[in-house]
Parts: sequence; structure tokens; C-alpha cells
Amino acid sequence: MNVTPRSEGAPGRVLVTGHKGFTGHYVAAALRAAGYEVLGLVEQPKDLDSPSVNLLDRAAVAQSVADARPDAVIHLAAIAFVAHGDADEMYRTNVVGTRHLMESLAALSTAPRAVLLASSANVYGNSDVELLSESVEPSPANDYAVSKLAMEYMAKLWSDRLPIVLARPFNYTGVGQADNFLLPKIVSHFQRGERVIELGNIDVARDFQDVRFVADAYVRLLSANAAGQTVNLCSGTSVSLMQVIGMMQEIAGYEIEVRVNPAFVRGNEVARLTGDNRRLQSLVGPLDIIPLRTTLEWMFASRKIA
Repeated sequence: MNVTPRSEGAPGRVLVTGHKGFTGHYVAAALRAAGYEVLGLVEQPKDLDSPSVNLLDRAAVAQSVADARPDAVIHLAAIAFVAHGDADEMYRTNVVGTRHLMESLAALSTAPRAVLLASSANVYGNSDVELLSESVEPSPANDYAVSKLAMEYMAKLWSDRLPIVLARPFNYTGVGQADNFLLPKIVSHFQRGERVIELGNIDVARDFQDVRFVADAYVRLLSANAAGQTVNLCSGTSVSLMQVIGMMQEIAGYEIEVRVNPAFVRGNEVARLTGDNRRLQSLVGPLDIIPLRTTLEWMFASRKIA
């Protein structure tokens, strides 16, 4: 089916799936700050407080998209916790749910000028490459990563009808992220003044980002010439888990005992993820990287957003 692309220029109406989630909260704020109208994948797209639409409800997704008629899309809605216990639900939501969205967007008489899909750097797995660029062959090491890579391949089936951008954020955090994620768990222990923390795999390092950096990058990519591109969102520097503990000890002013709990140890844990951000920079310009210590200080000093 042929569609008429929307005119060039900054998008006005942006549909954000998952706008009620951790990342969605910051993406919606960044869009509004840039002057865009934020719509949600809800029963009434302009009323962000109305009931959310289940991505697996094909008819409801189609109706919400048709009502929204977005100029651009940022697709965040997904099961994003690596240790989520229901693999079936993860695959259905992350792959089939995204397909319902693609199908609905392609059915519009006027196509959005940008459709950004949030994937994950987890697709790289345990690579021997020191700095992971988008050209590195994916090697997913868990169901979450496989579901995200499958989503990427599925989405490419729509690339002749939709201007798709695949974003691969590396690990990121900030105020409001749930405590079942690693860094919020660590910060909350220090907020409570606890003297012992139990962790799983401690010999890991990640290219940690601030959620505000990620939200800003998503918004900037909407107006970049990025259709058909896969783009890393990262700083280019990894920090080990024990370095994170060290930063938090300095911020909180006391030392904590770290114990390894075998129950928290994940199989097939990715040891190190460090990203190459040169493609992102080439698309959106200079990057305002927020140092991890600054993010941790913000989290430590703030109440989590409900």
C-alpha cells in the first residue's frame, strides 16, 4: 500500500507508547519541553490518563492509532526487565505487540515521518568487541535480548512503508526506576542506611546512562535523518558494579558490605557492555553525556516518582 509521507520538519503530534512507564515519563516531558504534543496509546489518545490499550489487542491498537494520527512515534511499551519470569508473555508483548503497532501505523492514509522503536543493547550479548558499534553481529544471551532482536527483524518487514529508526539504548537509570533494577536497588539501600547488600553477578560492567540523556536522544532522533538506521544510545565508557558501589559509598558517606547471593546470580549474564556512540553523534550532533556519579547523586537525593 502506498502512503503519503508527512511533510518535512519537526513533528507536531508524537504518539508515545508506554508513556506511563519509567522511560515514558521522561520522554513525554522532553517532548513537551521541545514544544510537541504528546499522545498516548490509550482509549482517547489526547487524554493521557485514559485507560491504556494492550498491545496484544490488535483491534484496540488499530483504533487508538487511527484516532491519534501521529506525526511521529516513539515506541517504548515492552517488557523491559531481563529477569522477567514469563518468557511467553515477553515474546508476545515485545514482538507480536510491536507488530500490531506497525500494522496499524502502515494502515494510516498519511504515514508518520519518524517511527522510533526502542530496542536494547542487550542484543549484542557477550561480544569480544571492546567497543560495540551498530555493525557488531548480535549475539543475544537471554530471552529478553532475543525478543528485542526478533522485534528488530520483524519491524524491518515494514521498512518499505514506515520510516523506522531502531534505537539500542545501553543500561540507563534515574529517579523513578523500580527497585528490581540494579542501580535503584543499590541506591535505595544507601538511602535507608543499610550496612549490607546482597547482589548477584558482581563482576560485570555497563555503559550506564541517565534516563534524561536517553529521553533527549529519542526526541532529537525524531527530527534527524535517521530512517532505516540502527542507533546506539551510550556514552562509550563502562563502569563496573564495584565502582558503582564505591561512588555510592562516597555519596552516602559510609561503607557497605557486599555479599553475593547465589539466588540473584543470573545464568548467561553479559559481562561487559560498552557502546560506540559515533553514529548517534553524527545524526543528532554533540551529546550531552551526564556522568554516572551525577545521576547517582540525583537519585540518592530524590524521592522516587510513584
